[in-house]
Amino acid sequence: MINVKKIEQLTQNKFVNLFHFSGENKKGHKSNYFVASRAKSEDELKAVTRKDTPDGVSIYALYGEKKDKVVLIRQYRYPIDDFIYEFPAGLCEKGEDFKEAAIRELHEETGLVFTPLDVDPMFEKPRYTTVGMTDESVAKVYGYAEGNISDKYQESSEEIEVVIADKDEIRRILKEEKVAVTAAYQLMHFLSDDEPFDFLNI
Repeated sequence: MINVKKIEQLTQNKFVNLFHFSGENKKGHKSNYFVASRAKSEDELKAVTRKDTPDGVSIYALYGEKKDKVVLIRQYRYPIDDFIYEFPAGLCEKGEDFKEAAIRELHEETGLVFTPLDVDPMFEKPRYTTVGMTDESVAKVYGYAEGNISDKYQESSEEIEVVIADKDEIRRILKEEKVAVTAAYQLMHFLSDDEPFDFLNI
């Protein structure tokens, strides 16, 4: 395990910051590592708090009378200068329950009303998104969406198209489009499972 000797905050931004970790391993190798984080200060880093509190939520919502469609968003992302398919997602506000965050975020991004399921906590436990570069963790929330699509609640900075996808469209998306990795894996299971949420009953 690395002995972290110093952490230096390099930026002071609202949504993401860069931290420089200086450390040394058992072999005497000295390292300089850069970590992106949602933390506002060093004291909030997960390497410091050791708490597994979710920074955000990812929402797996089924839609339609037969619950046979998935709510996706096609969103512009700066790092690839292109659009990518994802599950609706967003950050938890300070002190906000992650399921309440999921209800709020789905409505803001899509205009839809979300009803979360009560599931075993192991399915909702915060998971790390790209732990090689960030300490960001996200809780997955499962449930059903209803209502009409609307962009009136989106922030002016967001470039989001709401997509209600059946199995044929999901198959096309996976073959032809850019897809976030966690969404891609879940959508592959959606294609093969008769009941998409059966795995939640394990």
